[in-house]
Amino acid sequence: MSGIPSQDVSGAMREAARALLAVLEPEQVRELRTMPARLDAPELREWTYLPGSRPGLSTEGLDDRQRQALDALMATAHSATGAELVRGAIEVERHRRGRPGSPGADRYWVRLLGDPGGEGPWGWRLNGHHLAVHVLVTAAGIRVTPHFVGSEPARIDSGPRAGFRLLGPEEDLARELITGLRGTARATAVFAATPPDDILTRDDPFADPGLLPDGLPHARMAPGQQRLLERLVRRYLDRAPTAYANECWSGAVTRGLDSLSFAWAGGLEPGDRHYYCVRAPDFLIEYDNTQDDGNHAHSVWRHVRHDWGADLLRGHYTDQHG
Repeated sequence: MSGIPSQDVSGAMREAARALLAVLEPEQVRELRTMPARLDAPELREWTYLPGSRPGLSTEGLDDRQRQALDALMATAHSATGAELVRGAIEVERHRRGRPGSPGADRYWVRLLGDPGGEGPWGWRLNGHHLAVHVLVTAAGIRVTPHFVGSEPARIDSGPRAGFRLLGPEEDLARELITGLRGTARATAVFAATPPDDILTRDDPFADPGLLPDGLPHARMAPGQQRLLERLVRRYLDRAPTAYANECWSGAVTRGLDSLSFAWAGGLEPGDRHYYCVRAPDFLIEYDNTQDDGNHAHSVWRHVRHDWGADLLRGHYTDQHG
């Protein structure tokens, strides 16, 4: 879906949601539509990336046609790179369960919120172990955060995909940045020798950049290091369709890239347990590879105002209901 204008993305997503509904059985549709009355209900901010059941329709029993319809819906919320990342998370989870290459028995849950055939706001989400995609759509645009992708293992060491690292670019860009820093710049960026055991925001319903260390500001980096930080940020934003990714990036540029900061904890060598984060006024990024002796990675992109489509819903309810 890379490069498609936002309104076309919304239209494609609406058609994909209708197509999914068309291939589901009535009982599956009822499970899919498990939802509260309003899309800003507090319980819709409850989420987790840990193992366990979720509300909604389980993908475990979908047939091939239903699975393809769900895959098509998932693709509308991502760029080509983002869709590949989500599919990769599912494949790594199959590897973890000893089912590499198997198309079935995936334990994720999909939930449809609102009516994709109506004029009001609507959305959907796909949740399971190490994968959380949350989408909200209104006439004003789309939102896709919180967006979480994990990988256990972070590096596959056996089988036909030996050496595969799902989140390799996310790790390598950050390591290139931290190892290129010298003296007081590195000392400012590295906030701890021992990394935290997980992302610091965990599954908080509200994104709070204040939970993250201050780190090294963009303004104190050399030009080459600034470009690396910008590439790292774009790697996360570019999970989304291009129009929305560009909207988020433009917002960061407007506020001033000097408001970005980068922080690191842990070892600097490949294979060392480590963590990093990026703070910005509007969003935050976190990555950790600390569990299983540094072979179990988490990554998340949160937006202070856009998570759960809060800004779009606020605008809609204000306009429509005063």
